[in-house]
Amino acid sequence: MPDPTTLRQQLHAARHIAILTGAGISAESGVPTFRDAQTGLWAQFNPEDLATEAAYRANPQRVWDWYVYRREMIAKVEPNAGHRAIAAFQQRHPDGLTLITQNVDGLHQRAGSQGVLPLHGNIFDDRWLEPQACTRQQTTGEVCDTTRAQPGHPPRCADCGNRVRPGVVWFGEVLPFAVLHAAEQAARRADLMLGVGTSGVVYPAAGLARMAREAGAQVVIVNTEPTELDVVAQSVLRGPAAVLLSQLLEE
Repeated sequence: MPDPTTLRQQLHAARHIAILTGAGISAESGVPTFRDAQTGLWAQFNPEDLATEAAYRANPQRVWDWYVYRREMIAKVEPNAGHRAIAAFQQRHPDGLTLITQNVDGLHQRAGSQGVLPLHGNIFDDRWLEPQACTRQQTTGEVCDTTRAQPGHPPRCADCGNRVRPGVVWFGEVLPFAVLHAAEQAARRADLMLGVGTSGVVYPAAGLARMAREAGAQVVIVNTEPTELDVVAQSVLRGPAAVLLSQLLEE
């Protein structure tokens, strides 16, 4: 295991740090993964039945209720020491850290992190299924406000009947271009990249660590188990993010 003191010195000496977080850091707060959340009623469905545009169009109430269920679960948990350590470090180094996350739970933002790049969106955000169909946009250039949608399963626009969908990236959808582009830029300019709680299996997020290494950055992986990114890293730390990040990012 690498010397934590040396790593801490390298972190504080780096001009720019990119941090990529995955499901592992949120699991320490009690957030179940997508598949772990499929219990009870939801255990009978495949992920493709609950998180694709086709599934939503085929059965909008089922998909909407699945996300309401997940939102309620996530709302009950709190950011852990790992989330807070990142936020505190960013406050001390506001121009030296870019936080990229695969998680949709918003725990980094709740911990106080600013400018988070959510590659897969945020489960608490709403957007229209078909914004181009909005009648107000067609007549005035303005898009209807999702906060004024009529309640329902799912909510609908009172003006155009458009359905609200969760602001997450579903299976088969591309990542938001601006967010991914900013993440790639941060990876390429980083002196050090920290991968926390990510398995390194889901692309294009997993490619960011490889991109950083190819650009000359030191890559450090923090995870409780082996990951696909361990072969890319110069340093691998085994253990919970809440413990290790508190140690690494402290002054």
